[in-house]
Amino acid sequence: MQNSRNFYINGQWVAPKEGRDFDVIDPSNEEVYATISMGGQADTDAAVAAAKAAFPTWRQTSKAERLELMESILDVYMRRSDEMGAAISQEMGAPIDMAKVQQSGTGSSHLNAFIKAFKDFEFEEPFSDDIQDTRIIKEPIGVCALITPWNWPMNQITLKVIPALATGCTMILKPSEQSPMSGILFSEIMHEAGVPAGVYNMVNGDGPGVGSQLSVHPDVDMVSFTGSTRAGRAITIAGAETIKRVSLELGGKGANLIFADADPKAVKQGIIRCFNNTGQSCNAPTRMLVERSRYDEAVEEAIAAANSTTVNAASEEGRHIGPLVSELQFNKVQDLIQKGIDEGARLVAGGVGRPEGLNRGYYVRPTVFADCNNDMQIMREEIFGPVLSMMPFDSEEEAIAIANDTDYGLTNYIQTSDPERARRVSRAVRSGMVDMNGKARTAGSPFGGMKQSGNGREGGPWGLDEFVEIKAVGGWPV
Repeated sequence: MQNSRNFYINGQWVAPKEGRDFDVIDPSNEEVYATISMGGQADTDAAVAAAKAAFPTWRQTSKAERLELMESILDVYMRRSDEMGAAISQEMGAPIDMAKVQQSGTGSSHLNAFIKAFKDFEFEEPFSDDIQDTRIIKEPIGVCALITPWNWPMNQITLKVIPALATGCTMILKPSEQSPMSGILFSEIMHEAGVPAGVYNMVNGDGPGVGSQLSVHPDVDMVSFTGSTRAGRAITIAGAETIKRVSLELGGKGANLIFADADPKAVKQGIIRCFNNTGQSCNAPTRMLVERSRYDEAVEEAIAAANSTTVNAASEEGRHIGPLVSELQFNKVQDLIQKGIDEGARLVAGGVGRPEGLNRGYYVRPTVFADCNNDMQIMREEIFGPVLSMMPFDSEEEAIAIANDTDYGLTNYIQTSDPERARRVSRAVRSGMVDMNGKARTAGSPFGGMKQSGNGREGGPWGLDEFVEIKAVGGWPV
């Protein structure tokens, strides 16, 4: 990729002012396949200055102009969708078929959903039908720093860039240095679609570098961050100095509550969802809580599902899981699997080490622990690998209590054929999202969590609202 060492600032690809080389590693074979530049303070300052200079003009553009640009971005994105899938597959290890359909597909899905939501979005409205002389106005918040993770690159980039653009903000994107090639390709798409100079900027770097510089920058009005709870805490503290708006989508430790009357395929489907993207999803259902009368059967079903999960290189076609993203992530997951064994959880599938026949690459054995309790680290910490932890429950009340006994609150899952129980439990679990009986939320639904899973909502009109300030005006001429 010809722009791999450059940054996109003020409508142009520019060489770094303070760049240092960073190798991009293919996690399927541990080999360097590209080199990017990591920015310094001068690069961050240049990108922020470009966004700040572009804001007064961009905020005055009409809704129709922004909508036309969003549709242009979608057109270019669709033409380069397979290219995007291939980039994501190599940089973070998503199997190529999954990367082209799911990973790249999230970008076009969010673009379509935001276009639909934006058509109905109102920037100015009267206070009420009978009070017309008080006006409520939604204005763009200003210059936004958008810091995105490596695990679902296009999912998070489009969830931030597109609503910021639509509401009249200008921005600086800092993609993850672990999966930067998709961010560079997305910047090429933005340029080809005709985004005005300075409205969208992209600088590569790491969290302690460009990420921290953006978080404390006095000319940045908002930081939207997706990543670990630890990093989200640091960004919140950094942004407090200038009272920035900080929107956070952080970790998760989702509970999958399987009642005795659940669909016979509920356990297998839970394993598939947990292991999707090699378990590297913040909303993965990694704690499987099963009603005791069905528990022993569920453990056997989980063993069978895990043992039938194949692991292979990201470049290979077919339905399998790929490697973890990096050596650091590989070592973390290995350590937590060993921790589960040491804590006394019953290892029923997988375990430490690589799968048989895969001696190079960051591959992990699909792993299931049974007979866990909620004091174990594997039940409390976000592992971010293909690791499932199971435990039984005796009553609906106990299931809810176990599900809520976590620092996180992103997504919970409920499996039952009783509609009233489904409604009761979905209201009782403390999470920003709930999926029931294998049915996901519709495109454009709000995405976000409670507690230490974050404080914002992305997607649809809620995602647009994240990037606006509310102004109330009295005495409006009518």
